[in-house]
Amino acid sequence: MKMKKIIILGANGKIAQIVRKRILNETGAHLSLYLRNSNRIKNINPNREEIIDGDVNDFNKLNDALKDKDIVYANLGGRFEPMAKNIIKAMQKNNNQRLIYVTGLGLYHEVPGDFGKWVEKSIGKEIMDDTRRAAKIIEKSSINYTIIRAAYMNNESKISYETTQKGTFFKGCIVSRASIADYIIRLVKNSSLDNYASVGINEPGTDGVLL
Repeated sequence: MKMKKIIILGANGKIAQIVRKRILNETGAHLSLYLRNSNRIKNINPNREEIIDGDVNDFNKLNDALKDKDIVYANLGGRFEPMAKNIIKAMQKNNNQRLIYVTGLGLYHEVPGDFGKWVEKSIGKEIMDDTRRAAKIIEKSSINYTIIRAAYMNNESKISYETTQKGTFFKGCIVSRASIADYIIRLVKNSSLDNYASVGINEPGTDGVLL
C-alpha cells in the first residue's frame, strides 16, 4: 500500500501539533511540516517526517513543497485571502486533490442571536471579510475541500464535539483544540467524510457560555 503523504501548513500551531502526534501514532502517513522558523519544531521522526522552512505567502516555495502530497492541511494565521489564493493555485498546479482548512465561525452569518452579533463585533469587519474572501476562493475552486469553522477554542484535553453543515445555524460557543484535532484525524482516515463541505464544530451544550 502506498504511504499517504500529508503536508501541514503552519505546523507549529497548537492544533497542528496535536494532529501531528496523532498521525504518527495512528497512521502510517509521511508528514511534511511546513512553517516559518523551522527550529521551533522538535523531535523529528526522520523516517516519517521532514521539515520545510517556508512561508505560505512565498508561492514558489509552497509550490515546491506541495509536490506529490495526498492531503494538504492548513492551520494558519495572518491575512487569509492571499494565503488561500496561493494554496489553491499551488494545489491546482500540482494536481493535489484534498484540502483540510481550519478557520473560525461566522463565515456565512450563520451564528444566531446575540452571540452572532458579538462574534461580528469582537472579531471585526476587516478580519471577517478577509476570512470570507478566503473561504470563497476555496469553495469556488475544483479542489476537494473541507473548511472547518471552529467555535472559540480552549486547551482542554476533553474530546467532545458536534458538527453542523453550511446552510444551517452554528451551535455552541466553544470547542477544545483536541476536539478539532480529532475531527481532522477522522478526515485523514476517512476519505469519504465531508467532501466539498464547510463544517462548523463546537462542544455540545455550550450555547451562550461566552455572553
